[in-house]
Amino acid sequence: MKVIGLTGGIASGKSTVSKMIRRHRIPVIDADYLARKVVEPGKPAYDLIVKNFSKNILLSDGTLDRTKLGNVIFPDENKRKLLNRCVHPFIRREIFKLVVWYWVKGESLVVLDAPLLIEGKLHTYMSSTIVVYCSEQLQINRMMERDGLSEQSARERIAAQMPINEKVRFADYVIDNSGDLSETERQVNQIMAKIKPKLWYWLLTWLLPPVAAAYGLLRLVNS
Repeated sequence: MKVIGLTGGIASGKSTVSKMIRRHRIPVIDADYLARKVVEPGKPAYDLIVKNFSKNILLSDGTLDRTKLGNVIFPDENKRKLLNRCVHPFIRREIFKLVVWYWVKGESLVVLDAPLLIEGKLHTYMSSTIVVYCSEQLQINRMMERDGLSEQSARERIAAQMPINEKVRFADYVIDNSGDLSETERQVNQIMAKIKPKLWYWLLTWLLPPVAAAYGLLRLVNS
């Protein structure tokens, strides 16, 4: 099974591309969704966040106030790193479980949609990496319009991530999402046609792991 990494800068259009990929009937593991699930009240990551950032970042119902937490971490690199240490191990665990689940189901291709794919070194485990690109000014304009942020707040959020031009250096494929959606979808379709595994590749990657495991168990039993 091929696991393809999908990433990009904030407001670059990664979520739009992810939806287009789903239309190809390709499973997408959404790291943002997992990040929300692992910080629900009662989860270990939630307890770590409250312990390190206090209850001031909670809403009245006990859930995380993402706006408050964002205002705390985006201007401060050390606090961003602290938050990542609280959350990332649990996200990685959920990603691993889903990858195994899709492999057991016999999927030939799965896409991991992760904003911090490269920063977290997850791209080193991918068969290929796709980066969704647009200019920084377009990112700012989209955040101001979409989220109602000031230009300064938008710039702080961009500065909190690896520059998108640097992410492009790690890409096997780049999708330029600066234009209209039809052009973006044309690029997505073109890339999906290239990376979809052939039948022989799917058979090998599905059959070899259990064969190797059985061989290792046999050697262990007979040693």
